[in-house]
Amino acid sequence: MSDSPKDLHVKRGAGQVRPVQLTPSLAVGSGKPVIMAGPCSVESQEQILTAARAVQKAGAHLLRGGAFKPRTSPYSFQGLGQRGLELLAEARQETGLLVVTEVLDVRDLDLVCRYADVLQIGSRNMQHYPLLREVGGVDKPVLLKRGYASTIEEWFMAAEYILAHGNPRVILCERGIRTFETATRNTLDLAAVVLAHLETHLPVIVDPSHAAGRSDLVPAFSRAAIAAGADGLMIEVHPHPATALSDGDQALSLEQFTQLMGELALS
Repeated sequence: MSDSPKDLHVKRGAGQVRPVQLTPSLAVGSGKPVIMAGPCSVESQEQILTAARAVQKAGAHLLRGGAFKPRTSPYSFQGLGQRGLELLAEARQETGLLVVTEVLDVRDLDLVCRYADVLQIGSRNMQHYPLLREVGGVDKPVLLKRGYASTIEEWFMAAEYILAHGNPRVILCERGIRTFETATRNTLDLAAVVLAHLETHLPVIVDPSHAAGRSDLVPAFSRAAIAAGADGLMIEVHPHPATALSDGDQALSLEQFTQLMGELALS
């Protein structure tokens, strides 16, 4: 296949979003923002069930939570693995929320597919090409986060790996990029949302939590993302952010998330 822009899968139908169907009644890119919410990592049964009940009541559509966590330090909490996946499935059974969770390794793909409704490729793995090829052969939607130091075109080409290997259900996720600025964890690039809609057919959501790195900025970043045309949001929410085992500083409390959902008035 030629790699000229007009021949790329990701560029076909550019400017017209093709919704990614999650259920017969729910699609990302259909005109109504889809909200994915939950803790950075699954820590316990009580924690994930409490979070799931609260975000479902507030109007979220998917439960996010990491069972396998890529951490900068090898000594940081790495997730509960299969037990975390089982707890996410238990939360889905009780609340009806779909589950989006990260797959880190080709060796874990079959396991994660047994529990997840949407597969997340994290920022650190955006250019893990063997993994991209493998999820390209899976019949599940894939949420592809932009690499923390990746250009927009590199992001699109990562999506191309998945599309070219047979999986058309790709959702892009802008989560901020590393720049010289240190006031926020990352620099939220809302221009990427606009450009992705102009230059591809893929829906685009925004993760304001990883961009901000601090919870007090998340509501404003969320509103800005929706104003820029984002097809959804992925927001970190924890029952007790101060005691979270990972990324507590950027997680909203249950009350804060409920308030934000009321402000967004998406229903």
